[in-house]
Amino acid sequence: MGTKTVDETGADTGTEATTDEEKTEKAADATTTDEATDEATGTEDGDEQPEAAQEAGHSGVGQGAGAVVSAALGIVSLTGSWVGTVASARESLIGQLETSQSSSVATMVREGYGDAWNANALWAGLFALTALIVGVVVLARPAFGAPGKPQAPWIKSVAWAGISLGVIGLFLAVLKYTDVLLGLPATG
Repeated sequence: MGTKTVDETGADTGTEATTDEEKTEKAADATTTDEATDEATGTEDGDEQPEAAQEAGHSGVGQGAGAVVSAALGIVSLTGSWVGTVASARESLIGQLETSQSSSVATMVREGYGDAWNANALWAGLFALTALIVGVVVLARPAFGAPGKPQAPWIKSVAWAGISLGVIGLFLAVLKYTDVLLGLPATG
């Protein structure tokens, strides 16, 4: 004697009632089908992304960090650094110790302030050069590492900013070191 069953949606299927064994077999077939689908897509329980998608998510982190470091070093080259300040103070102290009371004013100014100014300019130039090099490496990295993967636009923008700040900082450091920009006052 056949009876009609109603599926979960409430629609009448018009088939005979199934036994518990048949229901168990259908559930096992559905589980096997789900596992085969997971294997085909590369997912497992709790792992929703295939390996290729996970690798793509991690690419560019180092390049982004390098671009930010380049921009930060460029800013430091323009605003000054703790290292440059300490080097400047050290040179000023050495200049004061090397000059005597009987030294000329020109010698005292050059030894006490000129060398300190040059030390500060030298450190600013080193920071600017480092910013320039790091920015160029970040922009050139995709050509040597993974040419098929495009670089994120923000990474390029920040790297270019670091390069620009590095060039400006290097230019100003050279001008400061050669006394073209804010040279020592003339004495005597």
